[in-house]
Amino acid sequence: MRRSASIAATGAYLPERILTNADLEKMVETSNEWILSRTGIRERRIAAEGETTSDMGARAAQQALDQSGIDPKTIDLIIVATCTPDTAFPSTACYIQAKIGATRAAAFDLQAACSGFLYALVTAEQFIASGAHKTVLVVGAEKLSSIVNWQDRNTCVLFGDGAGAVILQHREGGRGIVSFDLGADGTQTEILSVPAGGCRMPITPEVLKNRSNFLQMAGKEVFRQAVTAMNRSAEDCLEKAGIKPKDLRWIIPHQANSRIIEAVAQRLSVDMEHFYVNLDRYGNTSAACIPICLHELNTAGKLKQGDLLLMVVFGGGLTWAGAVLEW
Repeated sequence: MRRSASIAATGAYLPERILTNADLEKMVETSNEWILSRTGIRERRIAAEGETTSDMGARAAQQALDQSGIDPKTIDLIIVATCTPDTAFPSTACYIQAKIGATRAAAFDLQAACSGFLYALVTAEQFIASGAHKTVLVVGAEKLSSIVNWQDRNTCVLFGDGAGAVILQHREGGRGIVSFDLGADGTQTEILSVPAGGCRMPITPEVLKNRSNFLQMAGKEVFRQAVTAMNRSAEDCLEKAGIKPKDLRWIIPHQANSRIIEAVAQRLSVDMEHFYVNLDRYGNTSAACIPICLHELNTAGKLKQGDLLLMVVFGGGLTWAGAVLEW
């Protein structure tokens, strides 16, 4: 019998350092007005020197453990969604396993860029639904400041660092993930990527000179693809769940750009008051966006058992994902 997988606890971690638009004005040719009008971002968090993705992920995971009272030794599996791992290997999940003392857990990373957390959440749900595992920790964590080109004014203003985590378990009488949609278009790899650093383009003096080891983005095309994919994924999830937008308590979109979020709201004919947005405070934290939002809603008391949430994201790959969740 298929078992539901519900969120038993949430956690989040944001670095202390705040990088404001005014700070960026001193670093590149930009302005607070330009950034705010085009993105909706006022500030973002930047990891401390020496602070790693696993450090942040472990802090978020520990907060979820403390909230739930769950013993880390009872965790069966850890899945970490990240495109900024501590190392190529071992996985960031293995580092987090050691830091939180989850000695029984299997651990692996999952990479789908900004869509990674929902990919990981759906993957975790399959383990619980099949009865293979009882408790799964899912972490979305990113140190994007390590791959941002701080000389590129079009991209460096967009991203921030942070981590979020959820613990999934079966809950009697709960539906958990009601529906989901995962998608990708590998023909669009060039419009959002970090070209160098893998076996395709190893790090060389020429690569470093050309700064090919940093994030590159074709902004206008990414915007167009994001709006289309997120809208399509949202509609697919609602249809599979057999519900209408009016049935949703919250819509949690990828926190990439306020204009993208507004375009999705318009296409779904949903008022912005039903969208949860923290983009202005944190910028785009990639795979960490959705779990950070979930934790803020949860700890603010804005989620009640039975509430229906729609989460929808878009990222490099291209990848996209959506999920309807019953809290």
